Amino acid sequence: MALQSLDIQARSATTTAVPGVRETLDVAKLIDISKCIGCKACQVACMQWNDLQGEIGHNHGDYQNPRDLNDTTWTLMRFYEVEPEPDRLEWLIRKDGCMHCADPGCLAACPAPGAIVRYSNGIVDFHQEHCIGCGYCITGCPFDIPRLSKKDEKAYKCTLCSDRVAVGLAPACVKTCPTGAITFGGKAEMIHYAGTRVADLRERGFTEAGLYDPPGVGGTHVLYVLQHADRPELYGLPKDPAISPLVELWKGAAKPLAIATMALVGLASLFHYVTKGPNAVSREIEKEIEHEEEEQA
Repeated sequence: MALQSLDIQARSATTTAVPGVRETLDVAKLIDISKCIGCKACQVACMQWNDLQGEIGHNHGDYQNPRDLNDTTWTLMRFYEVEPEPDRLEWLIRKDGCMHCADPGCLAACPAPGAIVRYSNGIVDFHQEHCIGCGYCITGCPFDIPRLSKKDEKAYKCTLCSDRVAVGLAPACVKTCPTGAITFGGKAEMIHYAGTRVADLRERGFTEAGLYDPPGVGGTHVLYVLQHADRPELYGLPKDPAISPLVELWKGAAKPLAIATMALVGLASLFHYVTKGPNAVSREIEKEIEHEEEEQA
């Protein structure tokens, strides 16, 4: 892969103009669930490359460990036993992590300038030095991905190995996958490859096989080939993810209204100060307070 630019295309809580001269490749990671064997090599590679040290887990009677994403587990293998048809048991395994939405809800919800950015190649990244730990990114994410750290009160998630991609390398999880279930490249190339995988699955009897690239968030830069694309909820994926209406309200009508209200309060306070002067305690009130203190003494 050619050297990738990390030009910032969008920043949270800012309208600063971004560079627009260079055109970079739109990248994507394609996860073919039908090829995944649940070995967790990707989960380990993610922790190794990002120098993450998770807590020692507990056995809950299944292969999923830890039970959920956390501030040091940015990618997690999830295991599902389902019956897509009566008397037909299937074991579905999905690599979970940030979807890197083209229209990221986390970025829209974040009130801290520059804490969340979207690069021109499509990767959505967190800059923890600007994070204020409010957790709004969690509310804004339709996939429930970011996690707050109890250690430093900052939000963390998969970076799609933006540091590796910036120097022309594939993400660590892609590099380590032993079955070729995870591939990486230009998004158009990944969609084309996914089409061949979907055709193969349909020939093998999975008539509803398809690509998961939800339009409700503008598409994503992490794509899935699913055997049952008509029912993504079997894999723990939302069927039609979109940015929360609360975020839309905050960024739409509520925010300008709140700013206008604060401005009116400020103007009213200034008007009161100019016409009435500063608040002062009269001599009579001072005497009354002194008299009460003497009585209490």
